[in-house]
Amino acid sequence: MSRRTRLTRRRLLQGAAAAALAGPYIVSADALGLAARPSASNRLGIAGIGVGGRGGGHMRSLLQDDDVQVLAVCDVDRGRAVANKNVIEKHYSGVQGTTYAGCDTYKDFREVLDRPDVDAVVIGAPDHWHSLLTVYAARAGKDIYCEKPVSNTILEGRKAADAVKRYGRVFQTGSQERSRDNCRYAGELVQNGYLGKVHTIRVFLPKKVGPSGCKGPEPIPEGFDYDMWLGPRPWEPYHPRRCHGTFRWIRDYSDGELTDRGAHTNDIALLAAEPLLKGPATIIGKGRFIDDPLFDVATEYNVEFQYASGIRYIVSSEQAPPDVICSITGDRRGIKFEGDRGWLFVAIHGGALKADPPDLLKTKIGPGEIHLGRSPDHRRNWLDAIKTRGPTVAPAEDGHRTATFCHLTDIACWLDRKLVWDFDKEEFVNDPGANAMRDRPARSPWNF
Repeated sequence: MSRRTRLTRRRLLQGAAAAALAGPYIVSADALGLAARPSASNRLGIAGIGVGGRGGGHMRSLLQDDDVQVLAVCDVDRGRAVANKNVIEKHYSGVQGTTYAGCDTYKDFREVLDRPDVDAVVIGAPDHWHSLLTVYAARAGKDIYCEKPVSNTILEGRKAADAVKRYGRVFQTGSQERSRDNCRYAGELVQNGYLGKVHTIRVFLPKKVGPSGCKGPEPIPEGFDYDMWLGPRPWEPYHPRRCHGTFRWIRDYSDGELTDRGAHTNDIALLAAEPLLKGPATIIGKGRFIDDPLFDVATEYNVEFQYASGIRYIVSSEQAPPDVICSITGDRRGIKFEGDRGWLFVAIHGGALKADPPDLLKTKIGPGEIHLGRSPDHRRNWLDAIKTRGPTVAPAEDGHRTATFCHLTDIACWLDRKLVWDFDKEEFVNDPGANAMRDRPARSPWNF
């Protein structure tokens, strides 16, 4: 049976349900996934779109899941697509004990989405593709794991979240910190009042941008579809520092650390304290930019959100002070929650905690208190949700709200003046200039 006509788990169960209405129907234990390794028809067919860096890492991680079959990889850089294909086929050859050559490569994601045997996609392309790919995938009926941030602009994020809801897709944002026990425990401490009344939330981010070293355009490498890589963004001459890992220092494609580490730190802050962050906020921000022919994102920044409740939410490129450095990791990047009874610091990339008073971390959350649940594994949470059609720990709306905070800090740095943001309407109050920055023009045909 060809890969394109092979039954997927979803269609198998749909067919079984229809047959059950017609009369008795017997399904083998193997078809129901009761064997040691699920049969091909009972595995989720998954494809990767953008498989360099994090995207390739996700493909390799999915090889650990017996109920998954990685069917295809798509990348505008042929070398990356082929490298991932080779890893995947080598793995499955070892599992099957015979030569396996069933992972296809693509350059155009639309061909992947046309495949009926692909149930879900992992989006690991650069940030400026995230929302558009999400909309395309949702329309095609695919479930989605999308790397953070979910958007390159606020309005793109809104369209992506709306598409996920409209087409009933299971969506997981790649904000894996949400699946760390310590981060969820921190949220329980905050929401159950163990810090007292929270008055300040501080988000500490690195300042990482250096000179690009760009001396002018260079030839486009063979096997790299640069026009497709640019996608919805304006045409610019090729330079290797414009693409792959360093794209995030160019505002056409990313907001730098504000949407890189910022997507993790702001997400933890919202997981823990979003119920406290209600109503419009006044935003005051300043940013510093380097003089460079290519890199143009803010390298240093200090942005403060002020709420009517009195809460201050501050995003800064300053390192956390020495008294909050986590002894476990020594990491000074993270989030500090300050209340009238103490403070709590959560380090990113590990979730190490530190608190004052220290005994705060010995607190047991009682049965009648707010519990945020646990997610043992971020990838597994998504796969299980596909099967049950239940919620994930990082759904599209949450990913969009987190990305919105990131984009607001970027806009505040660029405008360098007081702004008022209405979170319910997702617009600046009486500020056409700022509202225009909620989106960016898209090149045809890559518009919504």
